[in-house]
Amino acid sequence: MVMTVTPVGSGGLTGDRFQILSLDGGGLRGMFSAAVLARLEEDLDVCIADHFDLIAGTSTGGIIALGLGLGMTPREILQFYTEHGPRAFRDRSRLRGVRHLLQAKYAGGPLRAALSEVFGERTFGESTKRLLITSYNLGTDDVYLFRTPHLPHLARDWRERAVDVAMATSAAPTFLPAIALGGTRLVDGGIWANNPAMVALTEAVGPLGLPLAAIRVLSLGTTIDRRRRSRRLDSGGVLPWALDAVEVLMRAQGESATKQVRHMLGNDRVLRLDPIVPTGAIALDKVDADDLIGRAAHESRTASPEFTRCFAGHLAPVFVPHHPTERTA
Repeated sequence: MVMTVTPVGSGGLTGDRFQILSLDGGGLRGMFSAAVLARLEEDLDVCIADHFDLIAGTSTGGIIALGLGLGMTPREILQFYTEHGPRAFRDRSRLRGVRHLLQAKYAGGPLRAALSEVFGERTFGESTKRLLITSYNLGTDDVYLFRTPHLPHLARDWRERAVDVAMATSAAPTFLPAIALGGTRLVDGGIWANNPAMVALTEAVGPLGLPLAAIRVLSLGTTIDRRRRSRRLDSGGVLPWALDAVEVLMRAQGESATKQVRHMLGNDRVLRLDPIVPTGAIALDKVDADDLIGRAAHESRTASPEFTRCFAGHLAPVFVPHHPTERTA
């Protein structure tokens, strides 16, 4: 039996399948995600964005999601990372180590300038895809989601500049300063959803009203640095955990999201790419571009048959956004 999905008020959404592309955070390691998508496009002669009904991103994944929504190809996004990434995370100050104790490691200006070159003055609402971009509100101590107007009541976020949304989702604590947007203090969505796959699934099943049987998820990580957990952590003290707490929590959150999505959908409808790399080989603000792109080439080649089986047969219907003027016409 063929199932037809026609959710109410979902902005041009019909069909028997709903596909989600989920993009993890990870700073310059987002180069891996962009490279995987670029190689899949080129090897399979497809346009990746055409096969997904919803794209979710956190931090660097949010930047990639914005790029895809605004019509950039994965190859163009990869070029952005290789050309602008090192400049955005450069600090030649002799006092950077001392200053980092009280301030962000990097100023936000270089990243904003780089993003402005590719996004210009375009708004979030100009996206041709449904987008979910995560952030965190320091003022209210609550999660914050930028959502394209894919439902009638989503009447605010679409007006924001794409550059501002990108800065808000990627303002990683200790690395970049918080972003003030309309009086709201926002930082990196990785605080609560470095892997946004479950956030996207919740959006699809809840507000968009899709049945679980219709949903498939491609989830891209930014590589795993799987470290050996020292026994000093067993003592539970502040000092033993000081260097490991953030990394452990981020890792746990990402694994939890993947396992929840697989539990809800089944392994055959979830493809997760997140390879393990040698400890210390890759950092949020420093990567070996050739090595990372090489790993992406290997992963995309291995995953190509599975992508074809699970995702290539579906072309997403045209996204019809809800703008306030359209609702009152």
